[in-house]
Amino acid sequence: MNRVLATILTSTMLSTPALAADVDLTSPDGSIAVSLGEGKELTLEVSVDGTVVLSPSPIGMTIDGSVYGRDVTLGTAKRDSVDETLTPVVREKAASVRNHYNAVTVEIGEGVDLEVRAYDNGVAWRWTTELGGEVTVGAEQVDLKFAGDFPLHFPREDGFLSHNERLYEKTTLSPLKKADLASLPLLVQAPTANLLLTETDLRDYAGMWVNGGRGNMLSGTFPKAVAKEHMADDRNPVIDAHHDYIAKTDGTRTFPWRILGVARQDKDLLTNQLAWQLAPASEIGDASWIKPGQVAWDWWNMNNIFGVDFRAGVNTETYKYFIDFASENGIEYVILDEGWYELGDIMKVSPDVDVPALMAYAKEKDVKIVLWAIWHALDEKLEEALDQFAEWGAAGIKVDFMQRDDQWMVDYYWRVAKAAADRELLVDYHGAHKPAGLRGAYPNVISYEGVKGLENMKWDEKPDPDHNTTLPFIRMVAGPMDYTPGAMTNVKAEEFAPMFSRPMSIGTRAHQVALYVIFESPLQMLADSPSHLRQEQETVDFITDIPTVWDETVALDGKIGDFVTMARRSGDDWFVGVLTDETAREMEVTFDFIDQPMRATVFRDGINADRYGNDYKVETVEVSPGDTLTVSLAPGGGWAAKLSPIAN
Repeated sequence: MNRVLATILTSTMLSTPALAADVDLTSPDGSIAVSLGEGKELTLEVSVDGTVVLSPSPIGMTIDGSVYGRDVTLGTAKRDSVDETLTPVVREKAASVRNHYNAVTVEIGEGVDLEVRAYDNGVAWRWTTELGGEVTVGAEQVDLKFAGDFPLHFPREDGFLSHNERLYEKTTLSPLKKADLASLPLLVQAPTANLLLTETDLRDYAGMWVNGGRGNMLSGTFPKAVAKEHMADDRNPVIDAHHDYIAKTDGTRTFPWRILGVARQDKDLLTNQLAWQLAPASEIGDASWIKPGQVAWDWWNMNNIFGVDFRAGVNTETYKYFIDFASENGIEYVILDEGWYELGDIMKVSPDVDVPALMAYAKEKDVKIVLWAIWHALDEKLEEALDQFAEWGAAGIKVDFMQRDDQWMVDYYWRVAKAAADRELLVDYHGAHKPAGLRGAYPNVISYEGVKGLENMKWDEKPDPDHNTTLPFIRMVAGPMDYTPGAMTNVKAEEFAPMFSRPMSIGTRAHQVALYVIFESPLQMLADSPSHLRQEQETVDFITDIPTVWDETVALDGKIGDFVTMARRSGDDWFVGVLTDETAREMEVTFDFIDQPMRATVFRDGINADRYGNDYKVETVEVSPGDTLTVSLAPGGGWAAKLSPIAN
């Protein structure tokens, strides 16, 4: 199960038959209040610590031509209070998650209800219907009227056809126009709290985006269902026509959750798990075969291995070299990225790659193989291809270039996830929308891209340290992100040059290492060439000691786009990561989170890291509960530590 019920402290269900002009709800600690208003429009209002952050905001749903949310009289309200402990199959942030909320479900029309939940760290709402048969959803209204012209981090998009690999534009609400489009998640900064907008339980429906354009409002917008399309090439669709609706779907169902996460301090965003808590329960029975781990990756480094007696490239000998490197360093996986099959036909293996031989060789070396595929080629022969992959002994698939989240494509994600789970295959989605609940139902969906990650360094100056210190507070709140860290050529911003075949990163070596502690991806890549990594064995040894899943996460400090400090526990060991933007900093790490003396192996910026990004130092110190260490960070710098109990 995705969410094993470990403890139920309280659970009550109350029915309130009396009708009221407003229905109010508060979070368990009373700090967040939600009010539903009736009348000409159905509205939702949110207050944090007694201050309105979201003014009465119209919400609604148009189903088979009927508008639910207009001329509304609120019906029966059923209330619920739950406090339980959930156990994830894949421990992204923690081995257990407290799921504590108050809820109300209100009748909006015959067979149409609105469910609202209030947590101590956010608010969520969704539509539920019992209409029977198939229905057509023409529109969903999500007009969020913020209580002021608040700053926000706006992941601007050019259109619905997107890999969702965006920077976060800093602006305020009022200058945004109706044509200004953003994907989710995004972050609005009210004076009293950060407000993170995202969604989850996205299934058989279109993903939500937002437009500006009406003062301090963000309005939900959705890609219409595709009526006609053709492929421009092996991976890029051209949409020729749309239907005039979002989705045709089952009339009895729950719809996606709209989430407004609340964080008074920036660091509180780092541990917000509402997107997972509100995801559907696992549809996989025995999930013991789902194994997180690290991956030796070929594409970023363009298979540029050296010091060998064979021609490097997409070929059997090169991949054996990758497998040897992974085996020597305890790396669980190797990926065969673009080129292992002949583009256009996923069943036609490149003559230079002997996949069965590589599978057998990897098995001997205790390494597993993940196979890359373009979504369209996989879809054309889904069952045949996955049967073949499973027969070969593949551990998973990396599916790429979907770059849409209309209803059909969202359904594609679910079809692939189920088909892969049926064959005990992991799934890593690239060219993808943000995580939106699928990994709850199918925890074999172990990571997502949907992030402007290290691969962009091959052709762009981003992502830089400013971007890297923004991602944990916004994109990572939605779920794991396959950013693909691990660059071993580390330079100052003024020295950086995009280079497709021998890429580099902006920032220091210690910054790259700290990403492995800060950034969450249960399937975590090592992006650089194994030949290069072998020249940096001390760095590799430190990285491969860092787990990819965690028993506990403690957010120590952080400011969006400036710096972040986190501590994570795996078993008896703790790992600490610190990142800074382009500003050099001296910071303090206080070890309040440990309960015994520990030996810390520290990977930090060298004294000359501000001049030469590859400069670092590894040292060992002992710390006790409550001790404080001063951490010196170069511009674009980082700091990481592994803490282990001192044997008596």
